[in-house]
Amino acid sequence: MCEKVKASLAVSQFPVFTLYAQKTCLPKERPQCTSPWAYESVPGLALNPRFSTKVIPATISRTQCAIMCLQEGTFICRSASFDPFTNNCTLSQVDRNMAGRKQLLTLSAATDYIEMACVPRPQKMCEFQRLRGKILKTVDAVHRDLKTTDECRERCLKSPFTCYSYDFMSANETICRLSHHSSATLAHIQEPYLEIENATTYEMQSCYQVTVECRGSEMQAKISTSTLFDGKVYVRGRPNSCVMDIRNSTDFEITLPYNDVNCDVVQDGPATFSSNIVIQHHDMIVTSADVGLALHCRYDLQNQTVTNNLLSGLEVKGALDTAEFFEETVVDSPNVVMRVTDTSGSDIISAQVGDNLALRFEITDADTPYEIFVRELVAMDGQDNSEILLIDGRGCPTDTTIMQRVVQVNGNGTVLHAPFQAFKFPASEVVQFRGLVTPCLPVCEPYQCEVLGFDGFVHSESSYGRRKREVPESGIMLAQSVRITDKFEFSARQEEDVQVAIESEGSCSTFTGVVVACALFLAAQLVLLMAWSYLWHKKRATKQIDPNPPHHSVYFGGPPSLASSTSYLTN
Repeated sequence: MCEKVKASLAVSQFPVFTLYAQKTCLPKERPQCTSPWAYESVPGLALNPRFSTKVIPATISRTQCAIMCLQEGTFICRSASFDPFTNNCTLSQVDRNMAGRKQLLTLSAATDYIEMACVPRPQKMCEFQRLRGKILKTVDAVHRDLKTTDECRERCLKSPFTCYSYDFMSANETICRLSHHSSATLAHIQEPYLEIENATTYEMQSCYQVTVECRGSEMQAKISTSTLFDGKVYVRGRPNSCVMDIRNSTDFEITLPYNDVNCDVVQDGPATFSSNIVIQHHDMIVTSADVGLALHCRYDLQNQTVTNNLLSGLEVKGALDTAEFFEETVVDSPNVVMRVTDTSGSDIISAQVGDNLALRFEITDADTPYEIFVRELVAMDGQDNSEILLIDGRGCPTDTTIMQRVVQVNGNGTVLHAPFQAFKFPASEVVQFRGLVTPCLPVCEPYQCEVLGFDGFVHSESSYGRRKREVPESGIMLAQSVRITDKFEFSARQEEDVQVAIESEGSCSTFTGVVVACALFLAAQLVLLMAWSYLWHKKRATKQIDPNPPHHSVYFGGPPSLASSTSYLTN
């Protein structure tokens, strides 16, 4: 192992942070990859035992632990931790970006966390989230030969290292900056971002690899994700009857039978079937992290082959025409309203999933001795069938990925502000908010809430949910509603390559089933034709025997109706 003299190192100078690199001699039999570094280590962190896959005792050093992770052959080792006191090397299949908001790491002063760079990389259908107003102080690569944000995104996806974030034209110059860091990997770095008003950082959320298997009587979508998925997959129009619940998995599937009315697969032609599915991360509501996919299966009977096609439309377009507001609830003292606004406090007239919005609670009286706090805030769908608790009875957010803590606006206790990203329920575009607002004198003291941060650790934050002295009146119940559309557009705008995964046995059974079905159909047509011919000849013979044939009644029809009944044979 070769190491530069540590005395030559210096503390990072603002506005950058320094990544210390150490040259290590690795064995020849290690997996080959294009990343400039083999692994990254962070002191003071250890793997949560919940994510431990294998523990190797009697490990000499951190470097040996990293090499054992690199050479692990029974599973893909993405991270490890080395404890010098016990000499245990703990291996895991999960790294920080893969874990998402689950607590992968715990604090441990003597332990080193190790994360591999030479692992299978996420590829197709990657979703990036915008982080507005900030960029990373330090990046891994800078490119000046690109002209658009899309080109910068493609360079990120094709970089020699696993790129998890990028920014473009942050300094009003055509510069594309790439980094392997994301919010999940920056917990140990103090102030990693620069605040720039018009800048935007694009951070990778998840990547999806989808395989569509077309069978004789059903289609099956097999989905692999780059992060642990804990949610559900369902047909867009059938969120309750055709759904699969997934728990902490990166590989899952959903099967859609063609003749099942609960899944409502559409037959577009004689041999073409399609369906739209949604990958929903939250158990109850649709958020900006969710993905919509259009699945297509086409059966080519002439060539005895089965093909499939996957179309994805993930762009957010369009807006709502109307938004409903029930803006005020008047009580004796004070008068309070709840409004749906943008982040600056302006009333909104449209919303769709992923928009940055806020609920604003405000005392409308000009001179009031009261302040207010909010608790028991609930979101419901327009049919009162589903609801989710956003702010609990203490005034703390139940899930900061949906709604953040309640804060005062400019230190004014008469105006409260709760930011959130627009969401909707699967079966309704109407989201109703109902909350309990309680006035207090002379001020409302914040409640210290234990909130799970993006780094996986619990932090204490203030939320205006505990009063110093409550007025005798009961709390004020406020209601508000807004219409929110989802972002899914199931169109052929963006076509993704998918892997055709059809076993030879499945192809044979599919073709045999189709041939049998066609033979049965032709046999049925032949039986019907013979029956019709027999009845027609019998009726004609009866007319020749009867010397006084009756007049044709309107009810049974005359000769014209007989002529038209055979028209389908000549069409």
